[in-house]
Amino acid sequence: MIGAGVFAVWNPAAEAAGAWLLAGLAVAAVVAYANASSTGQLAARYPESGGAYRYGRERLGAWPGFLAGWGFVVGKTASCAAMAMTAADYLVPTEWERPVAVLAVVVLAGVNLLGITRTARAATLIVIAVLAVLALVLAAGATHLLQAGIGPQQAEGAPEVGWYGVLQSAGLLFFAFAGYARIATLGEEVREPARTIPRAIAIALGIVVVIYAAVAFVLLLVLGPGYLAASVDAPLADLVVVSGWAWAAPVVQVGAAVAALGALLALIAGIGRTALAMARDRELPAALATVHPRAHVPWVAEVAVAAAVVVLVLVADLRGAIGFSSFGVLVYYLIANLSAVTQPREERRVPRWLSILGAIGCVVLVATLPIEAVVGGLVVFAVGALVRLIVLAVRRRRNAGSARPAGEPDGAE
Repeated sequence: MIGAGVFAVWNPAAEAAGAWLLAGLAVAAVVAYANASSTGQLAARYPESGGAYRYGRERLGAWPGFLAGWGFVVGKTASCAAMAMTAADYLVPTEWERPVAVLAVVVLAGVNLLGITRTARAATLIVIAVLAVLALVLAAGATHLLQAGIGPQQAEGAPEVGWYGVLQSAGLLFFAFAGYARIATLGEEVREPARTIPRAIAIALGIVVVIYAAVAFVLLLVLGPGYLAASVDAPLADLVVVSGWAWAAPVVQVGAAVAALGALLALIAGIGRTALAMARDRELPAALATVHPRAHVPWVAEVAVAAAVVVLVLVADLRGAIGFSSFGVLVYYLIANLSAVTQPREERRVPRWLSILGAIGCVVLVATLPIEAVVGGLVVFAVGALVRLIVLAVRRRRNAGSARPAGEPDGAE
């Protein structure tokens, strides 16, 4: 979760919410908490690869499971491209951004192919470095506030917003929280998953909420909502410069790049596991279910994901990826919450009303995302559903008049 979002999401969120940015962050955190609670509860019952794809399929049926998996794979593949381009944007001049982004995807996909243990070790080193950079940013902002107080820029250029802007900012900020889903996708590769995964999700989310709230608070007090809404490229680097710590700006830029690379590393691993689970059920091509005999990773799926990300890096727009990714992931969590609602009392770890709240929150935040993100998301989901209908029709025609082979998924039933 502590990835490129904490460096990149504040500008579009401030454009939507203005001085009410913290309110948007609070809404996003509440929805994330409800979603995380449902995800942890489901992960304890279904400690398998696939996350909400598996939960939706087991609790709600094949179609909801497919839509959850499709939303995660497509939305997070777009997010991978955004992470790679964000890292390159901070590190190199414009003309070198796409080649460097492609190189980052290839290298990190290679790290993931070595096995989940190496992925976790690399992610640990990355998050330590990023936390050090965020501590530097907070120290610069706090020092400036102690010495100079709150500046006059607070009232300058602040967007005038209402409740809709707050909710839209929450939908965009949700992009920065959504990483806890990838913990649940690794259910087959951790010790004591029924105990470990719910604890990991709760601890991670708690830490991240505190960090994001501190960063948002300092950004608003030092830069002001108007400046923050106009700071398109590097709001945290702008903060240290305004605070009089210009020497730290390159450090922040490198930290942002490292954070983006860390998010990209985890994203590739999570998408690969969801694709693995879908391929096992013949919802995606069966070859994607191939697991390497020594590294125990779904190497075909991860190579396919990396190839798709490279294509998106070469053709995609960076800023639109945040809204599109939020759309896909909110649909994913909507299905996770609905799945948790159906669990019997003996499997429940959180009250049913919390899962219902999470489902309602997902619907509200999806509805308030920028219109281009909503339209793009609906089109992609429609394409996925159409392809699945065609595949099911072909499969039924092929099997007409014969018994269903053992182990074949039930499709739309």
